[in-house]
Amino acid sequence: MYTAALTDETTFTIDFSSGSPLLNGEPFAWDLAKLSDRTFHILHQNRSYNAEILDINAAEKLVSLKINGHIHQVQLKDRFDLLLEKMGMSSAASTKVNELKAPMPGLIVGINVQPGDTINKGDSLLILEAMKMENVLKAPGAGSIKAIRVAKGDRVEKGQVLVEFS
Repeated sequence: MYTAALTDETTFTIDFSSGSPLLNGEPFAWDLAKLSDRTFHILHQNRSYNAEILDINAAEKLVSLKINGHIHQVQLKDRFDLLLEKMGMSSAASTKVNELKAPMPGLIVGINVQPGDTINKGDSLLILEAMKMENVLKAPGAGSIKAIRVAKGDRVEKGQVLVEFS
């Protein structure tokens, strides 16, 4: 079962676990035809809809759809998201990270940022050589570099703080 919320704050539940989908607990009769990987034709209550998937952001569970020329943003939540929300832990996944720690012991062979640099999630920060392999350590989120606690050529231990974020 999924809960979906449109950007206009309309919320509904969709359950695909049975043979036919349920929308807010009621059977949803539709005819869905896949036209391509991202386009579909839907018939519902004698009305025709052309739907196109514009973007899927799996990390944020956000889907952009174009239905009959109108763009809709849909935020999906599965049963685990709903459980976390019910327990008051829905913001746990978006907790700000204040530092980057070494995931394993190794040697710093490259530093790609400086204090004061603005970074985005996924930006390359450091290169750590471990077991004769180079590992690119990336930014866990957007922010800026407060301090770099290592230098090129330093040996580091697992869990050692490498970079601090502000």
